[in-house]
Amino acid sequence: MTPIIVLFIVLAVAIILIAATGFRVVRPYEKGLVEFLGRYEKTVDSGLRWVMPFVKRLIKVDMREQVVDVQPQEVITKDNVAVTVDAVIYYEATDPVKLQYNVGNFILAVTKLAQTNLRNVVGDLDLDEALTSREVINAKLRQILDDATDKWGVRVVRVEIQRIEPPSDVTDAMHRQMKAERDRRAIVTEAEGQKTAQILRAEGVRESQILEAEGQAEAIRRVAEAERFQRETLAEGEARAIERVFSAIHTGDPTPDLIAIRYLEALQGIANGQATKIFLPLDTSGVLGSVAAVGELFRQGDGAEPAAS
Repeated sequence: MTPIIVLFIVLAVAIILIAATGFRVVRPYEKGLVEFLGRYEKTVDSGLRWVMPFVKRLIKVDMREQVVDVQPQEVITKDNVAVTVDAVIYYEATDPVKLQYNVGNFILAVTKLAQTNLRNVVGDLDLDEALTSREVINAKLRQILDDATDKWGVRVVRVEIQRIEPPSDVTDAMHRQMKAERDRRAIVTEAEGQKTAQILRAEGVRESQILEAEGQAEAIRRVAEAERFQRETLAEGEARAIERVFSAIHTGDPTPDLIAIRYLEALQGIANGQATKIFLPLDTSGVLGSVAAVGELFRQGDGAEPAAS
């Protein structure tokens, strides 16, 4: 084998090896930027790509969502309280060309931008507002960063505040304040409970008294109705008795002597009563005459002769 043939073989092998180094693999989550002699030429998708060695260069850009941790920093709130704040930024690349050529160090740039705007956003809030308005801070900071990073080919997905930590003395004061507020609420709740219990107890007593009074009124009403019914029944019975007596009198055709005897019996019953005064009817001449006739009958019964009239 001549030296020329050997030289050609060596050159062929060298060319093959050099050409083989131009094969590059672009993964599915990446984009490839092809440069020709230092100038951007085109963007390629995922797959096996070949670029001419020493002339072209392939730069891979990760298109996945990335996370940037903003280091803790001191921020002064609107009411002059120094708090320690840190955040997390989630972003994704939208334009690999801008991300590669418009910013030198994107991580450093977005971190500094987030720290600066975090001071501005938190500095416009009081301490209490800053502690209770994390969603507001996240939304404002995300909007600011998204607008600023648009020219870098990046979209800020979200921003999350991890920690807002006041100084220890402020934290102790807040704990004492919260404890005092909880104690106050407990006292108020207990007082309201006692008040409600007293109101319910008073209402129960009032209702029981009302029910008792209604029961007594119902009992009195029923007793009155019973007494009235009894009086009506008694009066009705007396009326019937009088009616029967009157009917019997008319039917039996009583004599004046019998009427006189009944009158005397009635007087005896009246005299046996508790009354201290006895009223007699004004027209007693006929009755007295009948009494005299009765006495005459008694005398006749004893054997005496009646006097001549």
